[in-house]
Amino acid sequence: MKRIFLLLFAFVFTGLAQAQNEYFFPEHGNFDSSIPSPEEFLGYPIGEWHTRHDNIVAYMEKLAAVSDRATVQNIGYTYEHRAQVVLTISSPANLARLETIRTEHLKLTDPTQPMPDISKIPAIIHLGYNVHGNEPSSAEAALLNAYYLVASNEPEAEQYRQNGVIFIEPSLNPDGRDRHANWANMHKGFPPVADPIDREHNEVWPGGRTNHYWYDLNRDWLPLAHIESQNRIKWHQKWYPNMVTDFHEMGTNSTYFFEPTKPYGSENPVVGRKNYDVLNPVMAKYFHESLDGLGSLYFLREQYDNSYPGYGATYADIHGGLGVTFEQASSRGHLQHTSTKDITFAFTIRNHVATSLATVKGVVKEKETFQRHMKEFFEESVKQGAADPIKAYVFGDNFDSGRTNAFVDLLLQHHVKVYENPTTQTLSRQRFESGKSYLVPTNQKQYRIVRSVFEKVKQYEDSVFYDASTWTMILAYGLPHAEIKAKAPALGAELTAVPAAKPTVEKATYAYILDWREYAAPKALYHLLKNGVFAKVAYQPFSAIVKGAEKNYSYGSILVSVADQNVDAEQLFSLVKEASELSGLTFDATATGYTDKGVGLGSRSFETVTLPKALMVIGEGIFLYEAGEVWHLLDSKIGMPITKVDKGDLGQVRLSDYNTVILVNGRYNDVSDSFIEDLKAWIRGGGTLITQKGATEWAISKGLVKEKLAESKDEKTPGRMDYEDARNYYGAQSIGGVIFEAYLDLTNPIAFGYSSKKLPVYRNSTIFMKPSESPFRTAAQYTAQPWLAGFVTPSNVEKVKDSPSILLDGSGRGRTILFTDNCNFRGYWYGTNKLFLNALFFGSTISVP
Repeated sequence: MKRIFLLLFAFVFTGLAQAQNEYFFPEHGNFDSSIPSPEEFLGYPIGEWHTRHDNIVAYMEKLAAVSDRATVQNIGYTYEHRAQVVLTISSPANLARLETIRTEHLKLTDPTQPMPDISKIPAIIHLGYNVHGNEPSSAEAALLNAYYLVASNEPEAEQYRQNGVIFIEPSLNPDGRDRHANWANMHKGFPPVADPIDREHNEVWPGGRTNHYWYDLNRDWLPLAHIESQNRIKWHQKWYPNMVTDFHEMGTNSTYFFEPTKPYGSENPVVGRKNYDVLNPVMAKYFHESLDGLGSLYFLREQYDNSYPGYGATYADIHGGLGVTFEQASSRGHLQHTSTKDITFAFTIRNHVATSLATVKGVVKEKETFQRHMKEFFEESVKQGAADPIKAYVFGDNFDSGRTNAFVDLLLQHHVKVYENPTTQTLSRQRFESGKSYLVPTNQKQYRIVRSVFEKVKQYEDSVFYDASTWTMILAYGLPHAEIKAKAPALGAELTAVPAAKPTVEKATYAYILDWREYAAPKALYHLLKNGVFAKVAYQPFSAIVKGAEKNYSYGSILVSVADQNVDAEQLFSLVKEASELSGLTFDATATGYTDKGVGLGSRSFETVTLPKALMVIGEGIFLYEAGEVWHLLDSKIGMPITKVDKGDLGQVRLSDYNTVILVNGRYNDVSDSFIEDLKAWIRGGGTLITQKGATEWAISKGLVKEKLAESKDEKTPGRMDYEDARNYYGAQSIGGVIFEAYLDLTNPIAFGYSSKKLPVYRNSTIFMKPSESPFRTAAQYTAQPWLAGFVTPSNVEKVKDSPSILLDGSGRGRTILFTDNCNFRGYWYGTNKLFLNALFFGSTISVP
């Protein structure tokens, strides 16, 4: 009887598996029975549950273990230590000579190499899935696609393996995926609940879209702020795929989107026309045929853009391949009502399966087109670079090796050639010292990345952007830079790695001094403060005797007295050395507090710095990206913990435990009146409140500060316009991501550590403050001609110019530091990070006039 039951179970299970195959692969069959399907491996049909990342990895490993058509590799780990895996699928013969294939393929990217025999080189295809964790259908599709490409014995599948090397990266954001998968699974009903208001379809803050630090990883391919992206780019640069896919989900009542996107207006200015005019239309034929066969509705040439080079679907376009975005209407759970038929999780998966296989089919069939395109792309890149009137860019901050080296590291990760600057020179009224500055020639194969990070684009085909309208990385890093046009400069040695820091610390008998102009100085200071060392910040420039000579120091320099400590001289020296090694910075040692000019080191111009004890408000209504940016900055750049408190728990907070409260952009109207009164009293007692954007607007509206918002002027509206133009008209009035120039008060503690009075600032809001009635409270103000890069209307430029960017407000012994902008945008605005960190570290020292 038991045997009969088992046979019956096996029969039923096999039937279910066959039904699954017929649903997802209606035109395909003939699977190798020795290779388990995802359903057989997981124990449930795909689409019935959201599959955890560890099970996805396990299935990929299983395929590699049971078949000679696949191998699997781990390219790194996420912050939460989930494996980032890539399954490689090809014929056994191709897998046996994979390194030879890679070497031959890379000749397509090398303009100095002749065209290889492309008949012997398979197409390189990267199927990337699930970069947004709560857009889960594509990772489930990855399981099915892996199964088909490995297990199918059909002639078509064999052709794919013979003529292609297919990489499947099942989840580009494993941490976010598991956060969402757990949510959807734990709230699933039996039967599933399709009502959109059900908890299953509405994740609580922060949701699963982002990575561990609440960042959107689909914006990180260029900045490389996060470990997942760094691992991926290292792998990508090893292969230069001909095709890269980027699978997403959109609103439940939509259909399916594939490229091409909106012509011209949504395209990247450095990508050649062939991507948009030839490759996209060629592949669109395969996409629409696959969806037509299922009867699935779709659209194209709309909305989603390729302009920003930090997208997964755009990065390949700048590297000789084709990147394509797919968007599937989401079930946001297992089943949900729509304006027509209910949408199931399985249905969303099926469409991504179809376009994935269409991608492989199209690239394999058009293999020669893609390979010739890659060869021509890099040859053309070098020609364009050689013809560019700009022969090279020089960059470097003479006083800040940290930011300079961080930018060098970014360029090297993108395989941009960087050289030492062999001669000290002055360009554009800036001095670039040999040994502290570097050269990037335009005549190189990564010319288009060079343009992307240095160009300041102001002219656009469109006025509405899906994302930021500018991404000039050299401005984000706030580095002095200049164009070299006359002739190609003499180049020093090519850099193969970031220059190693060589800090030195000599034992001091009187005091140690740290230059605050260095990017890593806050990290060094925090290490000292948390270990009980007393430190003071200079509110005036001063000089000291170092190694027998007088040396000048600027505002913000840090003084650490040897005698004025609770630790002895040996312990202090040990802690200073630790801080030096952690930060890579040199501490100067002096044996006297006396110099022939200026104040002594015991002057009242030095203020004692307090160890920051910071609380940040998070939760529903708070802009999670900005909260994550603060968290990531303090974790990764300072090594400093920050207490994150949900708005709903503020009634439990004892504010006296903290000296700093951070409010990033968001809605705070649901904060209780009692907490607002407690916050006001806490500020009067000496606390420091830091606000950004919407939080600044809220603080002003609630009377926490005396500063005022600028009165909004009614825009003069045009006469009658066509209905369809409404989105474009209103979209153009926003400031969706523009770089402006601000003027710093270098004597203000918020600007300590800056050498230039002018600083690029990123703005993506229309919040404006009135100029302060006090002439001394403006730490940063936009210049009279502030527009540096990005799309902005003339009327918005008028609003920005001469308006405050950062104001101080005082109440009792405390203060509020009001930012209209986000100094930590996407983890790559190194140039403005210090404004925020100064508010954090020096806020308690500020007496607002």
